Amino acid sequence: MLEYLELLAREAAAVEFEGPLVAARNAGLPPDRIAELEQAKVVALRVRALLERRRRREEELSGLFDTASDLAGLRDVDAVLAAIVHRARTLLGADVAYMTLNDEERGDTYMRVTDGSISARFQALRLPMGAGLGGLVAQTGSPYVTANYPEDARFRHTGDIDAGVGEEGLVAILGVPLRLGARIIGVLYAANRSARPFAREEVSLLVSLAANAAVAIDTARLLGETQAALEELSAANGMVRAHSDSVERAAAAHDRMTALVLRGAGVEDIAEVVTEVLGGALLVLDADGRRQASVGALEPPDASAFAEALAASRTEGRSVRRGALWVAAVVAGAENLGALVLRPDRPLVDADQRILERAAVVTALLQLFRRTVAEAEGRVRGELLDDVITRPVRDADALRTRAKRLGVDLDAPNVVVAVGEDAVAGGSARQRAMSWAQTYAQARGGLAAARDGHVVLLLPGDAAGPMARTVARDLGKLLGRPVTAGAGGPATGPAGIAAAYRDADRCVIALAALGRGGAGASTAELGFVGLLLGSAPDGRDRDVEQFLAATIGPVVDYDVRRGTALVKTLEAYFGVGGSLARAAELLHVHVNTVTQRLERIGQLLGADWQKPERALEVQLALRLHRLRT
Repeated sequence: MLEYLELLAREAAAVEFEGPLVAARNAGLPPDRIAELEQAKVVALRVRALLERRRRREEELSGLFDTASDLAGLRDVDAVLAAIVHRARTLLGADVAYMTLNDEERGDTYMRVTDGSISARFQALRLPMGAGLGGLVAQTGSPYVTANYPEDARFRHTGDIDAGVGEEGLVAILGVPLRLGARIIGVLYAANRSARPFAREEVSLLVSLAANAAVAIDTARLLGETQAALEELSAANGMVRAHSDSVERAAAAHDRMTALVLRGAGVEDIAEVVTEVLGGALLVLDADGRRQASVGALEPPDASAFAEALAASRTEGRSVRRGALWVAAVVAGAENLGALVLRPDRPLVDADQRILERAAVVTALLQLFRRTVAEAEGRVRGELLDDVITRPVRDADALRTRAKRLGVDLDAPNVVVAVGEDAVAGGSARQRAMSWAQTYAQARGGLAAARDGHVVLLLPGDAAGPMARTVARDLGKLLGRPVTAGAGGPATGPAGIAAAYRDADRCVIALAALGRGGAGASTAELGFVGLLLGSAPDGRDRDVEQFLAATIGPVVDYDVRRGTALVKTLEAYFGVGGSLARAAELLHVHVNTVTQRLERIGQLLGADWQKPERALEVQLALRLHRLRT
């Protein structure tokens, strides 16, 4: 397994992951070891793929930052538009990229800049509002995407548009609005000459680029007008300077956040950068609204108001203002990762909003990276626990060495807790339970894994029963349902831990058989009953209800109907070894009363109830009845 971790650490090519398997086969290792290496290779390649996707996301984010920096330095409108379209084509790897701008006088949108286009007819297109994909985006202000535009009936096709698109040979088209505040100024497109869908990440990337583009277009326009009429528009010149300062401030903030990401900083560092640049107080909340980091004195907003603002930010793809607060959703594709809540000291301009929004993007990137690392570590820890509890211990020293690397001492007293299968039924519940178990165990220097339908935890300590009850309580609160947890141990050494897992498994089955689902207990607390009820010789669960009804059911029913104490008399009688006198003393009644009660019990259970084989069954049934009640 170490070979694959080393391959991951040095970012080896995928083909190199076959090396350990080839070496193992050449060395003549046994089939089970080869199978383990095969599984390790699959897991390592999966982790490599996840890291590769995160790397691509970082490259896209870097591209966006570079775009913002490039556009901030441009002053000519034509150069701005050409740079925007070229960057869109490059980042998305599209065949063609182009931009249309809205004509408010004519009420349509017209082709302004293209990159990769070969058709003069296409380059001269004008789209009525609502016509074609671009006209619909310009009219509604919402992104639209199609994998095959000529055959997509969602759009209003016109002869001119279809002829131009056909001459250009475009098939798959993505269009996103260029938005300035609440106003749509145009549409930015990426298109391919073959049918293929655009992923959500590509849509989000083009939306982010369009947001930069809109600011850059507006900046270039304002600067051009200012330079042309500097004497008459001195007030406008001051506004442009302020806007330019904010853009430069945004670029500086972007550079600082990029440096923090490269240094492996956390969300706390990102929050400090935002408040240093924008001022005020900032909260970083997770997907459940819990505080992750904060700078300054700011309490979380009202839950309902926060949920509405978060939904609006996700829908609009930018930060939204609610009273004195600004909310920017932290998202990765369609996944909600939390939010940034800012209370600024001064009004925010568009570029300031972009700083907050870029901070949300960087925060999402950091959280995804941390999750990837945590998932990889969780899999390693889970594989170790699985090796300890499910396979014959062939190399205990190797297991101890692997555990020591993870900060786990297998030779110290440890408790194994198994969570009942019914509590984690269903994909989402199992995933949430496993995530909780990994965090819970790692925080306590233990391990967690999924095995035989259970979620299994290895926790250092010797209090098996209390640990089982704590796991049942805390995990039950998380899942919103009763959780049954059985514990085995304390145990030391790999072999002892494996035996403790079997005890924990039997304890869960015994708790269910006793009707104590939703509780936590250890095998020691159930005693011989736990061993007896764990499973029948044929592997099936024992039927406790049927056993109790057949053995002492008539006596229990008689007590319920008559209000007598026959069950208590039986317990006292067996408890003193069958002595009538001592049973009478224990019950504080006359010996004759005990005799009469035993005669009644004989009428209910049959005359042979005191024979050794019947007496043992009766005593076991009394113990089970007491445990259940």
